[in-house]
Amino acid sequence: MTGELTAELRGFREVQRLSYACAEAVAAQLKPGVTEREAARMQREWLYERGVRDWFHRPFAWFGDRTAFVDFKIPLQFFPTNRRLEAGMPFILDMAPVFKGYTADIGYSGCLGLDPLHDKLLADLRDHRELILREVRERRTLREIYQDVDRLMVRQGYANRHRAYPFGVIAHKIDRVKQRRWSPTVFGFGTQALKGLASDALHGHRDGWSPLWSPYTFSDHPPQPGLWAVEPHLGFRGTGAKFEEILVVTDSRDPEQSAFWLDDDLPHVRRWNEGAV
Repeated sequence: MTGELTAELRGFREVQRLSYACAEAVAAQLKPGVTEREAARMQREWLYERGVRDWFHRPFAWFGDRTAFVDFKIPLQFFPTNRRLEAGMPFILDMAPVFKGYTADIGYSGCLGLDPLHDKLLADLRDHRELILREVRERRTLREIYQDVDRLMVRQGYANRHRAYPFGVIAHKIDRVKQRRWSPTVFGFGTQALKGLASDALHGHRDGWSPLWSPYTFSDHPPQPGLWAVEPHLGFRGTGAKFEEILVVTDSRDPEQSAFWLDDDLPHVRRWNEGAV
């Protein structure tokens, strides 16, 4: 992150930090026998107690080989199940709350016990964070950057698991959301946030860009200024790991100001900086 944040960016950073605090708190409570549905509910309740009433999407939790989206074919498979956590199992917590009108979308990878393979995946994600920032600053097209992430994964020996997401996205734009006392969800997604994404898609289609960062031709354009929730997701057989955090893109001609990660004080970044992996 570079320079002093605007009040608006501080709002997005606050909800992103709140989300990661939730992930760390819930991860610390996980134990053998907890189900994905219980872990998702723990996230919802923790955030509700702190004032969250709306969502870009409600929390997810994936355990074991579901962290690598093994055999995922349809969107319903992303929703939490009765899969129980076991000792040595990897897990991913993923949540996208709206707080005070600001949105975050984060992914937190952990493991219930020691697993050198999982540690290796987490360590290798650092190269993807650096590559994405560098190439966004170079104003490569989103599609080209996606392909370079793919090539890096191949060199590392991993499979691209974000390709399993709808439209194969590695990222999507996020925006402010109008505050309401209550906002309904549709298939786990907040209607207000979906309206914003649909509006971006409509304007982008007219102007030649997309709010979805994918491997397809509709992402064959330079990064659009705004906030992007970015989530490179590595898989190796039945183990998956990812981070998800906000990348800020501007129209500045200063390379360092043209794109930057909203916050470097996040669990995965601290882990890398402390040499834990």
